[in-house]
Amino acid sequence: MRKSNAKKIAVSWLLAFVMLVSAGAAEISSLIPIGHTVGIQMSAEGVLVVHLSPVETPDGEAWPAKDAGICEGDTIIRVGGTEVGSNDDLQKQIALSGGHPVEIGLVRDDKEMTVTAQPCADEDGVYRIGILARDSIAGIGTLTYIDPETGAYGSLGHGICDSETGVLMPLKEGSLIYSVVGSVQRGEAGEPGALQGEFTADTALGTVEENTGSGIFGTVTDSSLYDALEPVPVADADEIHTGNAEILANVEGDTVERYAVEVVKVYPADDEYGRGMMIRVTDDDLIGKTGGIVQGM
Repeated sequence: MRKSNAKKIAVSWLLAFVMLVSAGAAEISSLIPIGHTVGIQMSAEGVLVVHLSPVETPDGEAWPAKDAGICEGDTIIRVGGTEVGSNDDLQKQIALSGGHPVEIGLVRDDKEMTVTAQPCADEDGVYRIGILARDSIAGIGTLTYIDPETGAYGSLGHGICDSETGVLMPLKEGSLIYSVVGSVQRGEAGEPGALQGEFTADTALGTVEENTGSGIFGTVTDSSLYDALEPVPVADADEIHTGNAEILANVEGDTVERYAVEVVKVYPADDEYGRGMMIRVTDDDLIGKTGGIVQGM
């Protein structure tokens, strides 16, 4: 991304988009473009290690997890033969060890392995191995399309990763929930900005079934989100050209608006980064609201 016009206080941004399509959507001829934000909640398959830390014992610092060979970005799936699906499960099994060595099953780079850790008691007498872990994540993102025949959707254009390690969150289950945009952190040169969403778990819209490098995919179960909208034909890659275009975006409250952009580059099908096109925001209204493209759009 870069500043496009130094004379403007607000800046437009260049953004490279990947082609967002699930395997099931590959043969579909028409889809409904959405552009509306949703709340996204996901729980991990196992417990993701995001940070290693020392255990403060009466005798000084100890590093049980590090000494066992556990690394940031690993996903712990078992402790002592018992499956763990949350931080509470993990801590319970470590506490039950009574300080005896425990076998820990984990996944690293899609490969399962087992290590042995020696829990130690901290200054309060609680057995620990010295990790900070994450078992769930929540945020706001934009629905890209919905298949009106099945409710299948694609969203984000990128995977949901842990912010500390950059590792793709291993998905156990997830849900979409209704959201509105409460505020916008404007983008500036070098700072992409972000939509600030408001949502509650009481209004479910659908499921999250895949978390991939190209986006999240699942099924919208509340058809009221798209009942009044018309599908449009899906373009082949060779039909995409540089020039003026529009995007749909929800950057205020509950409203989806059309904004002007320019397609400045179309990447070849074998692009090494999987990019589809690059766009520049040219709409003065959108630039005034957000500074251009921000996270969550």
